[in-house]
Amino acid sequence: MKALFYTGKLSMEIRDEPEPVAAPGMSLVKIEAAGICGSDMHAYHGHDARRVPPMILGHELAGTVVDGGLKGSRVAINPMLTCNQCRECMQGNPNRCQQRDLVGLGRAGGFADYIAIETANLFSLSDSLSATHASLMEPTAVSLHAVVMAEKALTRPISESRTLIIGGGAIGLLAALVLKQKGAREIVIAETNASRLATLKRIDCGSTYNPLESTNPADDYFDLVVDAVGSGATRAHASQKVRAGGVISHIGLQDNEPGLDTRKLTLQEISFIGHYTYNATDLKAALNLIDSGALGNLDWVESRPLDEGAAAFQAIHDGTAASPKIVLHP
Repeated sequence: MKALFYTGKLSMEIRDEPEPVAAPGMSLVKIEAAGICGSDMHAYHGHDARRVPPMILGHELAGTVVDGGLKGSRVAINPMLTCNQCRECMQGNPNRCQQRDLVGLGRAGGFADYIAIETANLFSLSDSLSATHASLMEPTAVSLHAVVMAEKALTRPISESRTLIIGGGAIGLLAALVLKQKGAREIVIAETNASRLATLKRIDCGSTYNPLESTNPADDYFDLVVDAVGSGATRAHASQKVRAGGVISHIGLQDNEPGLDTRKLTLQEISFIGHYTYNATDLKAALNLIDSGALGNLDWVESRPLDEGAAAFQAIHDGTAASPKIVLHP
């Protein structure tokens, strides 16, 4: 089969690879759509020691089962692999499992013609849902999980809350769409890339601004700040913009640099919550939101063939990709 390999810093190439075999309890899925995630870009930049080249990245996946359980079914894939036995798994929080792994991390991912995956990790699709949109189940679940957890910490409902999202990539945009669907009082998105800003304005899921310019919202203004970047600079920005008693929802994992104003968090009783991935309920709810059209027509997703994957990674790196999400198609 053909597969897109991460071969080193800023290097991707198509290679021939043996087709995987589905062991008992697993299914062989023909991949039809595989989204490029920010964590894939993190590896591409040489910043993820967990993703060791050469390896096949890709964990935002949809396709058709060709062997094993659910044979013939169109599916979206839960890429998370957990022990299913620890306290967190047993309590419905597999994202906190200390033994967790992810396809495209510790195991070959889905930038390929086929992937072998546990049948229990498959979600059946309706006939009307395209593989391209179904591949958004995973990143949508990330954003939905963060919003749901933040709701529990807010002192007032989302419908009464001013919300700021830092980062207009797929996770930030999907968080905005989830917040819009939930009736957030005000949604503002901070993004520095001019092409993405233009795309965000076209989608109309909230007002936008470039934090590198002088026209920023007032400090101490937002009830909820979602940091979908996770850098020292964005944590500092979140600290400035959140109001007393507000919530910072931290999803991004760009770096571990200083920036969070812990003095302000303490003196103004601001909640800072880290959010990592999702559980099965989040995945199912995300798929339902996509399938129902609750998040819009999703026409901002860009599709490219797998054999142009290296160029897609380069375009994201260069900042020339206007779309918040590029999906590759074997």
